[in-house]
Amino acid sequence: MSHDAQPQASLYIDGAYVEGEGEALPVHYPYTGAVIARLREAARDQVARATAAAATAQPAWAALRPVERGRVLIRAAQIIRERAEELARLETLDTGKPIQETRVADWPSGADALEYFGGLAPTVTGQMIPLGGDFVYTIREPLGVCVGIGAWNYPSQIACWKAAPALAMGNAMVFKPSEETPLGALKLAEILTEAGLPPGIFNVVQGRGAVGAALVTDPRVAKVSLTGSVATGQRVYAAAAEGMRHVTMELGGKSPLIVFDDASLEDAVGAAMLANFYSSGQICSNGTRVFVQSGILPAFLDRLAERVARIRIGDPLDEATQHGPIVSPGQAAKIRAAIERGREEGARLVCGGAGEGAFIPPTVFADATDDMWIVREEIFGPVMSVLGFATEDEAVARANATPYGLAAGVFTRDLARGHRVAAHLQAGTAWINAYNLTPVEAPFGGVKLSGIGRENSAAAIEHYSQLKSVYVGMGGVDAPY
Repeated sequence: MSHDAQPQASLYIDGAYVEGEGEALPVHYPYTGAVIARLREAARDQVARATAAAATAQPAWAALRPVERGRVLIRAAQIIRERAEELARLETLDTGKPIQETRVADWPSGADALEYFGGLAPTVTGQMIPLGGDFVYTIREPLGVCVGIGAWNYPSQIACWKAAPALAMGNAMVFKPSEETPLGALKLAEILTEAGLPPGIFNVVQGRGAVGAALVTDPRVAKVSLTGSVATGQRVYAAAAEGMRHVTMELGGKSPLIVFDDASLEDAVGAAMLANFYSSGQICSNGTRVFVQSGILPAFLDRLAERVARIRIGDPLDEATQHGPIVSPGQAAKIRAAIERGREEGARLVCGGAGEGAFIPPTVFADATDDMWIVREEIFGPVMSVLGFATEDEAVARANATPYGLAAGVFTRDLARGHRVAAHLQAGTAWINAYNLTPVEAPFGGVKLSGIGRENSAAAIEHYSQLKSVYVGMGGVDAPY
């Protein structure tokens, strides 16, 4: 079985593949480290060409009936579903995630977003505001050229999540995937063209930080949507602010998962595993601080260790594999350093540890305290910290004692308590008796340092459009001069 995933060329500008003229960008399969594609970064003038193409093509796209734009997105979703297996395999090669995940979580979520916003496009309308005789009506207009900057953990899903609302509202987009996982966005550009998207409306440029910086400061760009780390988000937000650009920032977190004594033990353990080990722990919304009420804590740790021991680690293209490699040696080194730090700080290692090569096994620390580095900082790997607590008020206060606020979860059979705790948690998404489910119908995004703006749902429309008020005078002009 060949692992070659070489695209026709590295960039996609104005409806066609174009070879990059910048630095070499080799793509490694995380499982073996083998080079599966050789790409090149976009040169600075190629970045400018992509934004110019987007700016030129955008007005005609915006002038179409929204239902016509929607049809293109819905057709793209259908193509993605028809090619599900080929796309899942490409995603696994690009990210190292197990094929059992990429078949259900990555491109399928992207297709859902394209379908949702394709259907939503024709329903977006303005208001009529009566003022006696005169009246005002509002028009929701596109912003123009939007930049999307992706992360390496869900590269194709992120490309779709950003493209779908942007294109539905009549914007054009230039998308820069992570340099670690550059392949899916090119496939999306190809599929959108096949679905009938005009040239220039969705462009892909490759590169590291300098290419992103060139995009964010391009005078043609009206909006920047970034998925990434808090540190990257702070830099990009500041650069975007220079030109008063709109921003959506979907950043990291250190999310709490609170398990009360009355919770279903099996469900809570299963959710804690999903909240820490899915995608080898490389998920921004992961519930990495698991607060367990003292009455259930010993049973929780015992059951967790039993179930973690059964997780199958191995070849990501094997259907039975549940836990794949870390995306890159650099990322694996950071996670290993965090695990070592947890041991030095005195947390008790229940299972897991450093692992070897590209693999880090599911790792659980118990007897953790709120001031430990592993409990405060985002690790972005399969590392769970379990903390005990006594009362509801204490759990909520400690859960909120973080600069982050992406997500949170609560497990309890007491429905009133579930809603009460969810209301008090400082997070953009709170789950009750579930975790890490992000349907495109629901808004997704963070509070505090975890970001600004929302992706998905009708809420995303507000972040890819702007309102114009039109005042209609029905009588004469009453001038005092």
